[in-house]
Amino acid sequence: MSSVPSKPQALRLAPREYAFLGVSILVWTAYVVWLGKDTSWDFRNYHWYIPYALLNDRMGIDIAVAHQGSYYNPLSDVPFYWLATHTPSWFAIAVLGMLQAANIVPLYVMARSVLRHEQNVLASAGLAFFSMTGGLTLSLYGTHYYDNVMSLLTLTGLAILVVKREELAQGSLGGTALWSALGGLLCGCAAGLKLPEAPFAMGFAAALLAGGGSGKHLATRLAAGGIGGLVGFLLCAGFWMARMDILTGNPLFPYFNDVFRSPYALPSPYRDMRFLPRSTSTALLFPILFSIDWRTADDLPYTDIRAGLAYILVIAAVIVWLAGKRSREPLADPRAARIIFAYAAVSYFFWIKLFAIYRYILQLEMLAPLIIVLAVGLLPLPRRTQIIGLGALFFFALLFTRSAHLEGAPLGDPYITAEIPRIADPDRTMVVMTGDAPLGFIAPELPRQIPVLRIDGWMMQPEDGSYLTREMKKRVYAHKGPIFLIADAYEMGRASAAVLDYGLAIDWRKCRIFTTNLAGAYQWCPLVRRNP
Repeated sequence: MSSVPSKPQALRLAPREYAFLGVSILVWTAYVVWLGKDTSWDFRNYHWYIPYALLNDRMGIDIAVAHQGSYYNPLSDVPFYWLATHTPSWFAIAVLGMLQAANIVPLYVMARSVLRHEQNVLASAGLAFFSMTGGLTLSLYGTHYYDNVMSLLTLTGLAILVVKREELAQGSLGGTALWSALGGLLCGCAAGLKLPEAPFAMGFAAALLAGGGSGKHLATRLAAGGIGGLVGFLLCAGFWMARMDILTGNPLFPYFNDVFRSPYALPSPYRDMRFLPRSTSTALLFPILFSIDWRTADDLPYTDIRAGLAYILVIAAVIVWLAGKRSREPLADPRAARIIFAYAAVSYFFWIKLFAIYRYILQLEMLAPLIIVLAVGLLPLPRRTQIIGLGALFFFALLFTRSAHLEGAPLGDPYITAEIPRIADPDRTMVVMTGDAPLGFIAPELPRQIPVLRIDGWMMQPEDGSYLTREMKKRVYAHKGPIFLIADAYEMGRASAAVLDYGLAIDWRKCRIFTTNLAGAYQWCPLVRRNP
């Protein structure tokens, strides 16, 4: 086996390495196809609805069908929606799985570039594959949360800084600017496509700072990386933010509406802040706490200790480094360690301040094995001790890894089907939805001319006083044709109360249960007016 090149920017992969990456991607892709269709709450709520709404210009027709998810940037969902409506379901899922599996590429090239081990290729391959087996990483294969799709962009941006670290610190300023801008572009695109990726854009900026070199190289990296990040963000989010600003007065609608104060919604942040640490001690211990109990930082069950181990070991490595202790035979390049540590630490800092939802730092779970190697490799220990210690740490990490696969549905076409009763007069019909259940995926199965209003849910309630609620009440009161209700079969008590506030009542005798090919039993009920 070859050793790591002396010049990291000259890294070249051998045919067997490409074969390893190709086979790994195929294995994980086949696994995703085997899992079948994603039936997660978020997919049924908005990942199917918002690309449909964008491509069919539903913004002026429907209101809040997918709760606040109705107003998320739909760009990342369009490719899968198009594939799933134009190709066999297995193919659409395979493409999604291939993107998720491709995370192994930046993870491998980073390990291959930084490790100083006589069995570099084999060690890097094992480390990269192990990085794809985290507790939540396994759970999210085949799902549409996209944390493991956006990670492909941000990890690739980080890999550019790691692999090209010598050129970025000492090479031509033109090359420095080019590579920094490319990495920034990728991270900016990720933040634009999904706002919870924004902490990793800050982590990328910190990694640019940690690269070392002359003042000119540092300034060039920061300027080019910042410009690239801004361009990427605007390319992927600018059109949607402009649209939201024009329509609502809040470019991030409904997020941070306590700041922007759009009358269309309540003056609320509309963020899930349940997991934010309430004390300094909790914040300091947070990686250990969510390694012990997943409920500390997420709704999705998992067990994984590698992020907690990385947190403890990085702190130990930094303390030893500040004390002036150095490893005589470091297992990895110290400059690369600084870049990756800076990226992870700053990303984590902004994440815990803004979200503290573990799923949003899924890529740190993927990156944790490499971080652990870097931290242990910098400790002033003999090489043999480092290797044995890492073996023990990874054994225990694997021993305590548990994933809870989310329920899926069998493959089949068309991708979504809903047995909605026949609608006699779709041109004059309106549909209202109520409750917290995810119903957005049903809306595209209705005739296109039917408006769908979510009069009650996470975002809107009948008496909340928001502009959107007032607009829905005006439209319901003015509507002259039939009005039907769609609600989860287990939320009919709430549905009955919600329609009463709109001057409507459920005609219970004519309600019909219908099902879909993904999940659930849903009620289809005609509504009658309580007052003439």
